[in-house]
Amino acid sequence: MPFLLISGVFVAKGAQPDGDSVRFRPDDLTLWDRVGGPHRVKRNASGAAQLRLDGIDSLETHYTPRHGTRMHQPLPLAHAAAEELLAWLGFTGVVRNASETVTSTDQADVPGFILTRGADLHGRCVAFAGRGPAPGDSGSETFVDVALLRLTLNHHQLATGLAYPTFYRSLFPALREEFTATANAAAAAGLGIWPTDATTSGAAVTSPTSLTDDLVLLPKLFRRLADYLELGDGDLSLDGFPAFLAQAADRFFIVSTGHSTTGLDAITVIDGATVRLTHPPTDLVFDEK
Repeated sequence: MPFLLISGVFVAKGAQPDGDSVRFRPDDLTLWDRVGGPHRVKRNASGAAQLRLDGIDSLETHYTPRHGTRMHQPLPLAHAAAEELLAWLGFTGVVRNASETVTSTDQADVPGFILTRGADLHGRCVAFAGRGPAPGDSGSETFVDVALLRLTLNHHQLATGLAYPTFYRSLFPALREEFTATANAAAAAGLGIWPTDATTSGAAVTSPTSLTDDLVLLPKLFRRLADYLELGDGDLSLDGFPAFLAQAADRFFIVSTGHSTTGLDAITVIDGATVRLTHPPTDLVFDEK
């Protein structure tokens, strides 16, 4: 399972890192042009690019629905994930402003490496991230096995229970299985998000602040709900949510049944004000859009 190995530094100041995304600047900026796939990595004037940590999704600290204003998921857990990410990488003395932007840290940057095979449609480099010296020569094609996966930030966030597993088809089955086992172990231990997770047990949307302050949900489901409710202009009814999900046309594969389908409405149950998925996140593998 070869990935492009890139050495560099992680950067926090001036950015809004959360529990599954952070900026990275290669030592050799030309390596961004070697990242494969149909999408190019977008980078800023310094050569740094936003990473999307492969295989995980943490609670949103800042999300703006397509037709609404900025929102977040319950902030104690969302902030815990963001703080854990920066602490694990080696940042200390992190100060943020009200918009979640890091205004200062004790370190200008911290050394590390990424392993990548492509970028998403937003230009974020989809990667496994590691701290300290790279496990090989920067610019080389590196095989990622379970042992190396366990050294990554992605694995750490799942192991602490501060991120949901969220899989796409580009993630190899052996690595997906390791992530599944890690997430299941965190859930069994009652870590992080798992004691209050309502993704499959049922989330009751009973007030305008239910999504932001109360409900701990798979972020993909949260984002779809946030987009839908913003269209309702204060109406909390979920009657039209299945049709909205059908129109969103998320394509995914259900591991337990072996079936591919389109539309999260196929695995979403609405009971009055309560919404739930019929399959856990570890049973879903999404197509990239």
